[in-house]
Amino acid sequence: MNLVQAPIETGTLEVPGASLCYEVRGTGPLLLLIIPGGPTDLGAPSGVAACLADRYAVVTYHRRGPSRGLLAGPPVDTEVASLSDDAHRLLAALGSEPCYVVGNSGGALAGLHLTAHHPEQVRELLVHEPPLPGLLPDRDRWRAAFQDVHDTPWIDAAGTFLAADATAAGGHAEPPLMPHRPALARDGGSRTQGNLDYFLAHLLLPVLRFAADVAALRSGRVRITVGVGAASGEGVPARSARILAELLGVRPIEFPGDHQGLASEPAASAEIIRAVLGRT
Repeated sequence: MNLVQAPIETGTLEVPGASLCYEVRGTGPLLLLIIPGGPTDLGAPSGVAACLADRYAVVTYHRRGPSRGLLAGPPVDTEVASLSDDAHRLLAALGSEPCYVVGNSGGALAGLHLTAHHPEQVRELLVHEPPLPGLLPDRDRWRAAFQDVHDTPWIDAAGTFLAADATAAGGHAEPPLMPHRPALARDGGSRTQGNLDYFLAHLLLPVLRFAADVAALRSGRVRITVGVGAASGEGVPARSARILAELLGVRPIEFPGDHQGLASEPAASAEIIRAVLGRT
């Protein structure tokens, strides 16, 4: 695969309660990357976006709240339906044709909601490790664990999550939703801290309350592919993805890396995305 140094077009879209900054790179069919989950932002999918820009016009954007997803008022809890509506409005602003949608983590949840409620905008959907703890048999224990993370001061939250997941899976699992602590510490600036503060206070619990409309997704016309990281172990997103794939009647596709694999392994992940979306 040739990495395309495509020019990046930037824009801003006003949506109810927020202003979204977005980027478009490459030419071809529109592909919306709703990758950012946790405390990440538009920077997370830039590597895989660049790898896909030789075949697609790749759209990435800042979610409302973190980084440059500017809010019109004070921060409020952000439900998946709101994130999905932002994606719906962005696609409507960029054209009228259905597009490919690829989402990771919380972005995958937004993709599922978008596909269930606006299937006319989605040509094909690929979701990588959507965290859906409500699908798990031990959902009540995970709800309590996530509440504990929400209530923990941000500087200790990643460690709390690591400990909770290690206990659940015998000490061998990767953290179920949050990036590794070193990844959070590398920035060391106000953007990372601000993103994490917002995620823990206003995104974590609302996002994890989301229940996908499996019946609508299964009966709809949009083809859906579910991805799972090869190194993800038994964390919540990986387990959720496998169960969702079974409910949708599809076989999960293996991606390199863990829950952050699309960002940490962009070239290899892009090859899989191209192969999945290139099926006839």
